[in-house]
Amino acid sequence: MSRLAAARAICRVGRALAERQLIAGGEGNITLRLSADRVLVTPRGMAKGDLVPDDLVEVDYEGRRLRGTREASTEVRMHLTILTARPDMQAVVHAHPPVATGFAAAGQTLDGDVLPELVAFVGPVALAPYGMTGTGELSERLRPLVGSHEAILLANHGAVTMGRTLDEAHYRMESLEQAARTLLVARLLGGPVRLSTEDVARLMALRGVLRGISP
Repeated sequence: MSRLAAARAICRVGRALAERQLIAGGEGNITLRLSADRVLVTPRGMAKGDLVPDDLVEVDYEGRRLRGTREASTEVRMHLTILTARPDMQAVVHAHPPVATGFAAAGQTLDGDVLPELVAFVGPVALAPYGMTGTGELSERLRPLVGSHEAILLANHGAVTMGRTLDEAHYRMESLEQAARTLLVARLLGGPVRLSTEDVARLMALRGVLRGISP
C-alpha cells in the first residue's frame, strides 16, 4: 500500500469512528504500518472525522517524525509498543467506545463465553490497569497483554484493537462496542446465559481458522 493510500484509509476509518460515536472531539488515534521502519499515525489534538491525508504523520519506531508538518498523536508510544510486539499486526485503533469504556471504568472486562461473534472474531478481551495517557506507563501496562489479545480495554480510559489490516482493527473496535452494549442489556435483564464449554471450544477453533484467512 502506498503512503497516500494508507493515509486515505486512515482518514476513512477516522470518519467511521466519529460517525458511529466511538470517539468525540480530538479523541482516539490510528496507526498503520508502512514498512519495517515506518508507521503512519494520526496527528495530535485533531478530530479524526475531519482528517485529510496531509494531516497524517510518518514516524519511525522510536516515535521520531520523518514526514509531515503536524505532531504525532500523544499515544503514539502505545501504538508502537503494540506494533513492535506483534509483527503479525499491521494496524492499531484506539477509541473511547462509550459502553466498552464504561466496563473499563468499572474495572470489568467483557464476558468471553456469551456471544459467538466476540469469541470468534474479536477474541478474549483483556483489561489493562490504568496508565497515564501519553506516557510510557500506559505502554508498560499493555505490554504483558499484547501477545495474546487483539482487543484490550484500558482502565478508566478506552479501548485498543489491532488487526492484520486496518479494516480488521477497525471492525474489531466496532464489534467490541456492540458486544459491550449487548452484555450490558443482558446484565440488566438478570444476567447472560453462557455458552457451554464445548461451544466456546468450537468457536475458538473457528477463530484459529479465521486467523489464517486474510480479511
